[in-house]
Amino acid sequence: MVKTPSTQAQNKIMGAKKLSKLSISTAEKLAIMSNFSTLLSAGISILETIDSLLEDAKGNQKKILENLREDLVQGKRVYESFARFPNVFNRVTVSIIKAAEESGTLDTTLKDLKDNIKKETEFLDKVKSALTYPLVIMVVFLGVLLTILIVVIPKISTVFTRLKVDLPLPTRIMIFVSNIMLQYTVPFLIGTALFIAFMIFLYKTKTKFFLGIIFSLPLVSDLVKQIDLVRFTRSLNYLLSSGIPIVSALELSEEVVLRKDISAVIHNSKEMIISGKKLSEGLKSAKGKIPSIMIKIIEAGEKSGTLDRSLKDISEYLDYQVTNTLHTLTTLLEPIMLVFVGIMVGGMMLAIIGPIYNLIGQVGKR
Repeated sequence: MVKTPSTQAQNKIMGAKKLSKLSISTAEKLAIMSNFSTLLSAGISILETIDSLLEDAKGNQKKILENLREDLVQGKRVYESFARFPNVFNRVTVSIIKAAEESGTLDTTLKDLKDNIKKETEFLDKVKSALTYPLVIMVVFLGVLLTILIVVIPKISTVFTRLKVDLPLPTRIMIFVSNIMLQYTVPFLIGTALFIAFMIFLYKTKTKFFLGIIFSLPLVSDLVKQIDLVRFTRSLNYLLSSGIPIVSALELSEEVVLRKDISAVIHNSKEMIISGKKLSEGLKSAKGKIPSIMIKIIEAGEKSGTLDRSLKDISEYLDYQVTNTLHTLTTLLEPIMLVFVGIMVGGMMLAIIGPIYNLIGQVGKR
């Protein structure tokens, strides 16, 4: 069968969509950046570098390198090829590589990007480790809850039913849930799976709405704000150090933050710079959203012509602040979660033991 031009175009579009969905682990991305930087610095050509990396590459990493080689053979630039993999290389990375290719500093820029990815990974690992403890506690609580509903409640409910004891509402609710789980196991599991799938679907389609609710929580709100400021200052530092104009750098930095208000501050600052003002003036207009110390350091950097260095200092300082905040939150969460689980388990046990004591009291009166 001969492929028509329209069929070939459709195949290209389908192929591009598949490539855009490819992703690799952070370790694999670090390996690409590190090996690229090392081999290019040693004077090895980029095609030979890719061939060398392909020898040990597997899975999606190999697909990315193969497409990169194919693009370079066709005369394309590295940043054009990287732009085809948005799940691997974000717009900030692509823009930095583009600037590096134009200035002829690709090897050193790749080394800087490797360091940036390591810092970002370490930063995210701190956040994940802080969330691990609450998740473990919740899993333990769910395990205890299921054990009570599946093992304990059925035996107790049989006794209560035979003796026709008047039960309080919490006990009746627990017996009702236990009966559904045991008598309608398959429909219950299907219903639970559908509910989880529906929640995942809602999260994917309404991500901003769900994140907005989470980010509005008292303790979480301040933490996310600090995280956003770290990512913003770090990204802006790398973009400016790569020679990217500040307006373009701010536009790209908008994409790395999570909170809408911080994104709006960056956007407003960009508009003010376009109108002839400075970055510090744009940040000053957002009262209470940007720390005053951050504005002062940026202002000093603008006066001395070392804005990129000032941004690096700010990102390191804020990173330290986030670490302290996470440590404090983790310290507070441990007793709070233990008290929460204790109250919930204690409440369930009272719902079981309470009717038993009432029954013993009725028997004693007789």
